[in-house]
Amino acid sequence: MALLRSQRPQAVLFACGMNSVRSPMAAGLFRHFFGRTYVGSAGVRKGELDPFAVAAMEEFGLDIAKHKPITFEELEDWEGLNFDLIVTLAPEAHHKALELTRTNAAEVEYWPTPDPTAIEGTREQRMDAYRGVRDQLSRRIRERFREQAGGNE
Repeated sequence: MALLRSQRPQAVLFACGMNSVRSPMAAGLFRHFFGRTYVGSAGVRKGELDPFAVAAMEEFGLDIAKHKPITFEELEDWEGLNFDLIVTLAPEAHHKALELTRTNAAEVEYWPTPDPTAIEGTREQRMDAYRGVRDQLSRRIRERFREQAGGNE
């Protein structure tokens, strides 16, 4: 049975390319806003947690420094892909999620999100790119899940 957009998911997975910037930021924000719903994050490949992502989230009062990047395959092996909703933040993650969900009932939503690692310049210019991603994800998460939050924000 498909998850209706008006239903509150029981478990949400955020996914991106390397599980080092966008998906850990999104999972941290979701956990902050809607802590009673299970949330995870994964990537197509595994990278290293990005220190700029950690710094941008610290500015928001959230600590993601202990996040350990994992791949879809590792997540599936360790705890399964038992999610009602998979939110993909990069094209490669979207394709991978669609491939993996052919045999289960998880819904997949694609939220195109810029990759802040592509920005060069001063530390402040780079931080601005990460802040922009953090703020975009924060708005999108609150808008998408507000109806199901039951005033929990």
